[in-house]
Amino acid sequence: MYCFLVVLELNDCIKPPILMKNTVFILLLMSSLSYSQQWHFSLEEAKLKAKEVHQNIILVFSGSDWCAPCIKLEHDVFNTKEFQDYSNAHYVLLKADFPRRKKNALSKEQQEQNNRLAEKYNQNGYFPLVVVLDKDGNVLGETGYRKTTPQDFINLLNSF
Repeated sequence: MYCFLVVLELNDCIKPPILMKNTVFILLLMSSLSYSQQWHFSLEEAKLKAKEVHQNIILVFSGSDWCAPCIKLEHDVFNTKEFQDYSNAHYVLLKADFPRRKKNALSKEQQEQNNRLAEKYNQNGYFPLVVVLDKDGNVLGETGYRKTTPQDFINLLNSF
């Protein structure tokens, strides 16, 4: 049995495998928190935040469980550390998801909010559609999926 001085005060002795499991869990939790993004799901909430921090809004229309380009954009750009770090410092993120599978269904209220967003900003029903808005909700530019690097996608968004 191994004794660890730091933990000794709390628990007399801890076997290394238990400590290692706890340490790995804590490290995974910390790393997932450091790469997280703050997505908003309400335009009004996003506009308030954008005004508060003086940033533009990135509105993403996605079909998270059926749209292959949406899933690819999420994986190749939005889920990268590079995009997350940049977007956390420069944009307010707003997501309007339109899942089709019953198990992924949104609440009635959220679905209605997303439908209103689509009526205003995605009348053609393109997926994915990424719309850059100013803090008042005015359209600055839009794009769809592009096979590109996170940095090139950031540059594109900044060009609007």
